[in-house]
Formats: sequence, structure tokens, C-alpha cells
Amino acid sequence: MPASPLDAEDLRSRVAKALDDFLAVQRPILDEVSDDLTPLLDALTDLLAGGKRLRPAFCYWGYRGAGGGDDDAALAAATALELLQACALVHDDVMDGSDTRRGQPAAHRRFATLHRGNAWLGSSEAFGAGAAILLGDLCLSWADELLMSANVPHERLLAGKRVYDVMRTELMAGQYLDLLEQARGGGSAQRAMRVVQYKSAKYTIERPLHLGAALAGADAEISAVYTAYGLPLGEAFQLRDDVLGVFGDPAQTGKPAGDDLREGKRTLLIAYATEKASPAQRAVLQRHLGDPALAAEGVDQLREVISVTGALDHVESLIRELTDRATNALSADIAEPARTVLTDLAVAATARNA
Repeated sequence: MPASPLDAEDLRSRVAKALDDFLAVQRPILDEVSDDLTPLLDALTDLLAGGKRLRPAFCYWGYRGAGGGDDDAALAAATALELLQACALVHDDVMDGSDTRRGQPAAHRRFATLHRGNAWLGSSEAFGAGAAILLGDLCLSWADELLMSANVPHERLLAGKRVYDVMRTELMAGQYLDLLEQARGGGSAQRAMRVVQYKSAKYTIERPLHLGAALAGADAEISAVYTAYGLPLGEAFQLRDDVLGVFGDPAQTGKPAGDDLREGKRTLLIAYATEKASPAQRAVLQRHLGDPALAAEGVDQLREVISVTGALDHVESLIRELTDRATNALSADIAEPARTVLTDLAVAATARNA
């Protein structure tokens, strides 16, 4: 077994090559339209160079665990999810006003810089946001195109497409609920967990597993095992991401320290801290959370409130509980080596340096 389960059977390198091959086909199509489209594809190429490839991994091993072989069909579907993820990231960064993604300027910032550097007319920020939205839309379209190229029997491809359609709907619904939660000011642990489930948990793990299973022609029992494993693990994954968004090392997260605090993300971590905070601690949360100019001192104050109220310990405990529930759900119905890799992926997806 390789050092990381994400590299089992050289999957990350194979997904990267599949992405490169797909973009190489698309580049001349865009070039024929106009040379001005080169920055669009360059921005996507740079974005796709990063990432852990979690969704492709769960799709691929979902396929293998349901009896599928190591073939191009699984790789095409897995790679399509990386394009869908690129769409989600680009759009999410526009909505959050994020400056960076994977250690480099977010797409909308990159296009705004292009606008300013050429002294074009109008607002650089509006141009950047518009170009990024279009880039995300292009990724969404290309994800469909790549998925539908998977070489499996037609009925299996249609079954996979039904899973994929539900996954996209849940993702967009979760994104809206996240946006709504910021507007409402958060405060509800129940609503925060609903966002976790639909914006991330299902989309990151459960549905990719279901997609792989459908393409392999699996029965309902396999899909049920994948739900019992994937849903709690997806929740644990997002909760870990929330913790890293506050306490993570920028070298690991690719974003400035405390960036989620500047964006005012109403996570379960914040919901628990707000619920347990004293009036003075709540005042600190209200004063600093969502301040785009939040300095290191304010970040430290918010971290202290989150820690002292017990919110951090509570979420860490919940991550452990959910991860244990996920790994215990894997049964002998899941073919090897997929069952072993999925067990290891549960650890990798929820690690403190994930």
C-alpha cells in the first residue's frame, strides 16, 4: 500500500493525466473561437493542478468495491468529478469573496488582476466575478461531457447519470443553504449540520460512492453500505475542514490563517461556540466574525473563545464518533482491495492535517 490511500493504484497521477488529456482536446476548440480564451483555460489548468482528488477516489473505489475492474470507465467518471469540484470551488470563492485557493489567487481575483493590468473599461472586480462564474459554468459543462464518455453499458451509464444529477442538485441546494445561513447570522447547530450534509457530506463521499456503484451495476445493498459509510464520513470530513479553516496551518490549507473567520462562515464550530459563550465572549464573536480586515489579534481572540467554550473539543469528539461509525459500516459485501482502501481513506479524509 502506498504512503497515502489516495495514491493507491496510482490513482492521483492517473486522474491528473486524464484531466490533462481532456483539456488538451478542449484547448483547440477554444482556440478556434478566440485566442482571448487562453487565460480562461490557463486559470483552470492551474486550479486543477492542486487538490487531493478525494471525490475521484471515492468514485473509483466505489466502483471497485461494487465489483468493477480497474478500467477506463471508472477513471473517466472519477475525473469528471474533479471538474465538478472545480466548478464548485470557483463559484464558492466568488460568493465568499475569497482571495486565495490552493495557495494561489482565486479565479475571480486572477481575472480582476488581468483586467487592471490591461487598463480595460469598467470595474475590475465585476469583470473578475463574471469571468469566474463563466469558468465555473464551463467546468460544469465539461464534467457532464467527460462523465458521459465513460465506456460502460448504456443502462449503467444512465443509472450513474441519475446519481450524478441528484448529486449536483444537492450540491447547489447546499450552497444556497450555506449562503442563507450567512445572511441569517447562523446560530443554529441543526441548520449548520444541514449545510454540512448537503453542501459537503453527500457530495464529497456518499454520492461519488453511489456513482461508482451504479456504473458497476451494483445492487441496492451495496448502495446502502456506501450510505452508512459515506454520510457520516462526509460529515466528519467537513467538520475537519471547518476546524482547519480556523486553526489550520496555511501551508497545509492553502488559505490565510483564520480565513473562514474573516468570511464569517457559520459552521457547527461557531454555532456551538455561540451557544455556550458568555455575554462577553458572544460580544467578541459578534465584533470580529465576518470582518474582512480581521487582523491576527482578532483571529487569536476568536480562536480562544472557540476553545474556551468547549466548541473545539465538542467538534473533535464528533469527528471521531462519525469516523468510527463510518469505518464500522464497511462490510464484507465490499470487494477487496476497495474495502481496505476505503478504511484508510476514512483516516486520510479526517486527519488533522487534511
